[in-house]
Amino acid sequence: MLDYLPLSFADDLEQRARYYGQQPAYTQGQRSISHGQLLASARQIASAIYGRGLRHQDRVGILSMNSIEFGEIMAATQWAGFILAPVNFRLAAAEVASIIRDGGPRLLFFERQYQAVIEGLRAELPSVEHYICIDGETPWAPSLASFRAEGDRQGPPLRSREEDICCLIYTSGTTGKPKGVIWGHREYRQLVQVDTWLCDMQEPDSTLIVMPMFHLGGMVISLSQHVRGGCACLQRQFEPLEVLKAIEQEKLTILLLAPTMVQMVLEHPYVAEADLSSVRTIIYSAAPMPVPVLKRAIDVFKGCGFVNLFGQSEICMFSLSAQNHFPDGTEQQRKRLGSVGKPYPNLLAKVVDDDGNECPTGQAGEILARSSAMFRGYWNNHAATLQTLRDGWCHTGDMGRFDEDGFLYLVDRKKDMIITGGENVYSREVEEALLAHPAISECAVIGVPDPKWGESVCAIVTFKTGQRASEEQIIEHCRSLIASYKKPRSVRVIDELPKLVTGKVNKLELRARYARSQ
Repeated sequence: MLDYLPLSFADDLEQRARYYGQQPAYTQGQRSISHGQLLASARQIASAIYGRGLRHQDRVGILSMNSIEFGEIMAATQWAGFILAPVNFRLAAAEVASIIRDGGPRLLFFERQYQAVIEGLRAELPSVEHYICIDGETPWAPSLASFRAEGDRQGPPLRSREEDICCLIYTSGTTGKPKGVIWGHREYRQLVQVDTWLCDMQEPDSTLIVMPMFHLGGMVISLSQHVRGGCACLQRQFEPLEVLKAIEQEKLTILLLAPTMVQMVLEHPYVAEADLSSVRTIIYSAAPMPVPVLKRAIDVFKGCGFVNLFGQSEICMFSLSAQNHFPDGTEQQRKRLGSVGKPYPNLLAKVVDDDGNECPTGQAGEILARSSAMFRGYWNNHAATLQTLRDGWCHTGDMGRFDEDGFLYLVDRKKDMIITGGENVYSREVEEALLAHPAISECAVIGVPDPKWGESVCAIVTFKTGQRASEEQIIEHCRSLIASYKKPRSVRVIDELPKLVTGKVNKLELRARYARSQ
């Protein structure tokens, strides 16, 4: 009988270099790097990191848009057993500083476009001993090319182990403060391999990665494609025309897009003449696909399968497979399009009431899940870990219900999370920014339906006596404190917020009122 093999990503990198060494691992425009070259670069960068004094399980930060260099740095940390701590480049400077301070990286890679931000924060980042500029150099940060040259091509005297922490994926919690989600090599590899199977990735496939790689989705799907020796085709930001051109030029077979991105691609005039015949699968996430959009996509991407993946940074949970996308099917088949599918393989899930009792079929409750491929806890946040991980179950904070066939339907979000254009925005964080405005007395933030973004952030505010501010002034105020994509898209002024008997704001009433008005 074959014994269990305790493998890490170092083993995966070496195996792909051995069997798919000449095949591209990443492409970015006209540039590419093969699986063999990726391993060689990873070893040399890891050696250079070691040469700067970093040791096993030290953190390595990166502030970068999608790039081949991002992939090389990620591979270096995976091979040597360093912990990768990516930073969301869309955040405001204060938010960037908060995440870096929490993760405590000793070395930080950054793109030159963020040089001014990092230079202004250096005095606030005591853990960072070394700065490396990915695509250039500064008086205080050498270029990645010169830094790589410091390393030994054989790599450092380190190698990752299965039990090692692989990365910290930062996300916003219910309080609006970023939390570092801890993923280990063991659990992360299992998740990557399951997604490879769910999305039916094959050896010659090329997958579009336009989702940012600091997110779990962009990172996992690129690594899932690598399992089969395929290629992750990177784009730095979403532009519908660029997606269509990439499909034609690179013969992309798999696309990873949020539903709103699919809609924007379908609405672009060039879609009528583009050659889309290479696309075999479209993976979408963040929300169910609206049926009109799905019907249009099925008509345009003829013969293409659709897969919906649902989860959060802590655990990926449900998938609506290609075999369950029938917008013109039976009533039951059409109903399933509003679900997020069935549980992942090797995952247990249930919905429970406020007392922890499992809900019967059709009744809504909080979604709980447990898996051998889930996060280990929150970095530097033991209290939040205890709150989320209880009795072996991940308490997701999302509300849902199962139907009689085991399909899950999302009902509401306990955490008041808003999904806009595939990005998660937590209302509490926006509310704190609003309350910093001198004219605002009380506020509530909700998501309202938006034909382009799925949901948009709507602020409902009351003013202090004798105080006033325009919608534009309030939005600009929020933009100065939080990332631009989190700011309100609309502001509603009312005399008094509706309250529950507990004194809390009645957001159910607000959602019903302003959803209708939209």
